Amino acid sequence: MNTKALKQFLALAETLHFGRASDECNISVSALSRNIRHLEEEVGVELFSRDNRTVVLTREGQRFVKYARETTSQWNLIRHELTDHSDQLSGEISIYCSVTASYSFLFELLNRFRQVHPHIEIKLHTGDPDKAITRILDGIEEITIAAKPVSMNKGLAFTPITKSPLVFIAPVEQQPNVPTTSPDSKSDWEQVPMILSEGGVSRIRVDDWFSEQNITPNIYAQVAGNEAIVSMVSLGFGIGVVPKIVLDNSPLMDRVQILDVQPELEPYDIGLFTLKKSLKNPLVEAFWALV
Repeated sequence: MNTKALKQFLALAETLHFGRASDECNISVSALSRNIRHLEEEVGVELFSRDNRTVVLTREGQRFVKYARETTSQWNLIRHELTDHSDQLSGEISIYCSVTASYSFLFELLNRFRQVHPHIEIKLHTGDPDKAITRILDGIEEITIAAKPVSMNKGLAFTPITKSPLVFIAPVEQQPNVPTTSPDSKSDWEQVPMILSEGGVSRIRVDDWFSEQNITPNIYAQVAGNEAIVSMVSLGFGIGVVPKIVLDNSPLMDRVQILDVQPELEPYDIGLFTLKKSLKNPLVEAFWALV
């Protein structure tokens, strides 16, 4: 067994797709399949249940994921402690964030990081921001950019980057049953179709806002990702709530407008997250130092 095999296993465990995992690992599908079979032979159990259409982790495979993540993390750490006697760090770190964060925050951070540490490889994954912290806690990623939750796991480290207001948005053009100005009364609010996040900090904040105003919202859609909310609002499906930074970076910003809603929602605290124990990793520590 070697760390390369473990990384290939983790890539397949994350994607559950041999084609995407082989691309990520820069090997052929047949080589990946062969290496996974060798790994299963070595541990003595099937790690994946697979047929011509699907790939699924077995119960043993789910347990092996935790071992593989901890082992590769410890390997990277001890390798640097034992062999790196220069000022030039090398290796790889994984980062997760939303699409908006990737070009509004991460672009500048990576630009600076590359100049100082040109030999560190960045593995970047983008997706739903509501899953960002979970991916850190599960050991899938080492660093993420996300909104600070109301209560935070004690094992997490957080350093702030900026604040972003949470705003109500509506379509610019008048649509049936969707106002282009802020509703005036409780009954008006309860008739407006709302497009909200499935979960996360913004959903908690807007749910609290409606509760404080004694309003039962008419939820038209619950979606993953703030960019999708902007898109649906621009098409006239309803009123949504998004961080203003998402709107500022959206190609659809001219097709939606911010409503003057009082009282205002509590803003986002946006920053970097990692596990506290990961700060012992010199690569993670180096990226952390940028902020």
